Amino acid sequence: MSTFTHTPPPSELACDVCGRFPEPPRIRLTLANVAAMLPVELVVHALVVGTGWPLPVKVALLAVTATALVIWVAEPGARRLFRAWLHAPALRKRRQLDVAPSLWRARATLPDTPGALEHLTHGLARLQVNILAIQAQPVRSGVVDEFVLSAPGGITEQDLVEALSRGGGEAARVWPTTPLALVDGPTLALSLASRVAAAPAELPYAAAELLSAQRVPADRSIPDAWHAARTVLKVPTPWDAPLVLIRPGVPFTPAEEARAVRLAELAEVVERGAGRLTGA
Repeated sequence: MSTFTHTPPPSELACDVCGRFPEPPRIRLTLANVAAMLPVELVVHALVVGTGWPLPVKVALLAVTATALVIWVAEPGARRLFRAWLHAPALRKRRQLDVAPSLWRARATLPDTPGALEHLTHGLARLQVNILAIQAQPVRSGVVDEFVLSAPGGITEQDLVEALSRGGGEAARVWPTTPLALVDGPTLALSLASRVAAAPAELPYAAAELLSAQRVPADRSIPDAWHAARTVLKVPTPWDAPLVLIRPGVPFTPAEEARAVRLAELAEVVERGAGRLTGA
């Protein structure tokens, strides 16, 4: 059975804001202008040359006519007439993007039983999704597994969520990511720790990056439901106010809480050391 590949029409290349198309290759545009203008110019030349007007008048008339044809007829007409051919290179690139693999991060809670992860991975394999990285964190209700996935073009966020759910994953969540997600957790944690050791004031930003969370002011009002769902994390800091992180829809695990606390302790140690040196 042959596979049908959708070819987007040229109109799909138009900018959503200004409605203009991408600039076609210069050679293609030149050839299209010649093809659109040549028949008209031949007719005009035949009419003008056949008259008994003086040569300077013929030359001037042909020059003005050719200029007007190029500006008002040839190029706009060529762009409309040969639109599909002019934008063929861009259309080919669009088709390549449509089928190119995309990277996703996913998180789901699995029961802490033998074969649970294998059942989930089989569900992803049916979509030809490849697991590039995985991290497991134990929680009270089982194990939270976080994946970096490479999925074929055309696979949507909903497709992945459904596959994770069918595979036994609860509270499945998926979001697009970049190759930076392939940096393993220990390497990322060490990099952020060195960043905090060099500048303790970087703690809020490093902790938010470590946990893929958002930093909010300590005095901000947060719904009680978020606290109950463990999507709010308060971390003591060397300063007066605690560090408050939120991650709506994705609860913080005990391991993640411990990582944030250790990062804050590192900032406190560095702050105290700097204070002793200053006092000395």
